[in-house]
Amino acid sequence: MDSSGDATFDRPVVTRFAPSPTGEVHLGNARTALFSFLLARHSGGRFILRIEDTDTERSREEHTTAVLEDLRWLGLEWDAGPDREDDRGPYRQSQRGALYKQCLELLERRGAVYPCYCSPLELEVSRKTQLASGKPPRYAGTCRNLTPAQREQKRAQILPSVRFQVPTGRRIEFMDLVHGPQSFLSDDIGDFVILRADGSAAFFFSNAVDDASMGVTQVLRGEDHLTNTPRQLMILEALNLPAPAYGHISLIVGADGAPLSKRHGATSVRQFRDRGYRPEALTNHLFRLGHSTPEHGFLTLEQMARAFDSTHLGRSPARFDEAQLNVWQKEAVHRLPVDAARNWLRALLPAGLAESALSAFIAAVLPNLVLPEDVRPWVDVVFGGALALGPAEEEIIGKAGAPFFAAAANAAAQSGNDLQAIAGAARTATGKKGAELYMPLRAALTGRVHGPELAPLLKAMPPGKAHERLARFSGH
Repeated sequence: MDSSGDATFDRPVVTRFAPSPTGEVHLGNARTALFSFLLARHSGGRFILRIEDTDTERSREEHTTAVLEDLRWLGLEWDAGPDREDDRGPYRQSQRGALYKQCLELLERRGAVYPCYCSPLELEVSRKTQLASGKPPRYAGTCRNLTPAQREQKRAQILPSVRFQVPTGRRIEFMDLVHGPQSFLSDDIGDFVILRADGSAAFFFSNAVDDASMGVTQVLRGEDHLTNTPRQLMILEALNLPAPAYGHISLIVGADGAPLSKRHGATSVRQFRDRGYRPEALTNHLFRLGHSTPEHGFLTLEQMARAFDSTHLGRSPARFDEAQLNVWQKEAVHRLPVDAARNWLRALLPAGLAESALSAFIAAVLPNLVLPEDVRPWVDVVFGGALALGPAEEEIIGKAGAPFFAAAANAAAQSGNDLQAIAGAARTATGKKGAELYMPLRAALTGRVHGPELAPLLKAMPPGKAHERLARFSGH
């Protein structure tokens, strides 16, 4: 059996993201969604969202809602999905039972499936026995050749699952978009469950059937699904349904090389979103995890789509680096218009200020921010009372001397928060220039020796604030 997937490229490209609503969207899933979105947009194709909620015990509606919110926040708009139905839907697997039943009946008529009455305990004992004897664990075919009478007798004792009958002596081959030619022997694959005992469709079955019925041409998914592909190709062949081209992308690992997990810190889109990361920062970082590109600068989604190339997807694990994410975050923050920055920072900004005052403050501090929390000390610096000084600031202020600050304070009283006038007066009175002029002013006005540009910071301060702080050190 050879399924290279080449035929799919003759059709309009259709990709999909098919999460299970059992938890938050992990960064690995977000990257899969991003790559699938970009692959579709690169060729002017369609990107669809399918919710795989056949696991009724673990699937939650709030998780589905969160998936939709996270994808929209990232900017990954889908052409069809659970909130945007078309004639290929419905896009929730829990609503597609009639199609699964129809396909199952066809497989039954073709003798491709059979009922399995093995209990979980029997399956576990068989698995352990195989492992103990050095054999790979796979279904032993216990129920494959039961007679009708034996099946009837067992049905009275246990509800069966349904297994796909894997053909013997076959070779399943396909061209993976990432890993190249792949080959599996059917004799190494045990008969697998496609319908659970509770009547719900298993992943191998529903996922393959839905890709075919929804016209999906290319599937990008994690490399942990690579061994699932020959099973799904056999199902599609048995149903005479077209197979998509599959590409299995590398896993994301932490700085220690281990698969990304909670011990590495934040791992979900929601966690990064709650911390104040910008969606465009996250997409720029994810775009370069396992995908090489000559584009080094900050990219919009449209630019990423033009630059995306599935042949540039890497086989090695992709290392997630929060320090690099912060580089993209700083770039994203610097690009924010003032209105967007105000919304991003709103929870930490002082209440009751005029919009013009807020805009001036944001324009002054934005170049020094990475996350919203970074604005908190600058709120205190600009709008707060007396500043606490560290040893370095006290030393710099002491060296400047009282006459320096008396001149500066007098200029501030006359000109307001005008740095040019304040610095000019201090220079005329003392002859200081360069760092000896501006460093004492910065220390006295902000309580810090480093920070945003001083002139816009001063303009953001309330009237009289500069005079108040400079006069503190004038000796009067």
